[in-house]
Amino acid sequence: MLKQSNNPCILCCAITGSVPQKSDNPAVPISITEQIESSHAAVEAGASIIHAHVRNSDGTTSSDPEKFSRLQEELRRHCPDVIIQFSTGGRSGSGRERGGMLSLCPDMASLSVGSNNFPTRVYENSPDLVAWLASEMQTYGIVPEIEAFDLSHIFQAIRMHDEGQLFGQLYVQFVMGVKNAMPADRSVFDFYVLLMRTWAPNAAWCAAGIGANQIVVNEWAIAAGGHTRAGLEDNVRLDRDTLAPSNAALITLAADLCEKYERPVARPSEARKILGLPAAKT
Repeated sequence: MLKQSNNPCILCCAITGSVPQKSDNPAVPISITEQIESSHAAVEAGASIIHAHVRNSDGTTSSDPEKFSRLQEELRRHCPDVIIQFSTGGRSGSGRERGGMLSLCPDMASLSVGSNNFPTRVYENSPDLVAWLASEMQTYGIVPEIEAFDLSHIFQAIRMHDEGQLFGQLYVQFVMGVKNAMPADRSVFDFYVLLMRTWAPNAAWCAAGIGANQIVVNEWAIAAGGHTRAGLEDNVRLDRDTLAPSNAALITLAADLCEKYERPVARPSEARKILGLPAAKT
């Protein structure tokens, strides 16, 4: 195993998502106050990016810009250097509603550049919508995190970046373990890493595993020199029999893997430099 002591690892915490409910795990933060408390603890554990969704009081999903504004204001107050990444995912709204909060100018926003089948629905990302979301991110100086659910999404992201359609540095996340989409398979993961190194050598990449795949994919990504994501959006358990007590607990597991592979956990200021982001907004 090669030492990577000069290669800090960015840990992203997906704190809430659109699907998990308190009935799945009471630790899932729903209200703005809960999300801020959970985010602060996750940052203390090593997270430098907070991937944010917002919810209604009954736990249903929302794309309300006012809720995103309140969340961002409180994150900047309580976690002043953390990288704020808004979700433009399809479960929170339809069409351009999904990007209605981009005028708030978060540091980053997720961007899916292609469609695929989920177990009970089509995750639809039409070319027109993808182009509009990418354009809005250009307008407001937001670096997209490409959420790649399929091989074609990686190639599409590279093409869009090469053609100047994506703002800032290319950053691609492999989302692995969603049924009917990209499997959490080691040979597939290795191929994607090779693809990024070959086709986009100056880009950064990360990987996220869904459910029980979270800790497995965390380790693959950390060992391979990439970055990774953990949190209650993707996985509500520490193991088959134990619910995760917090987002911080899941980030701690990833941070422990960084220590195992002799990689420092990136502080938010370091993550900003790695991703070509400006200093935190105040």
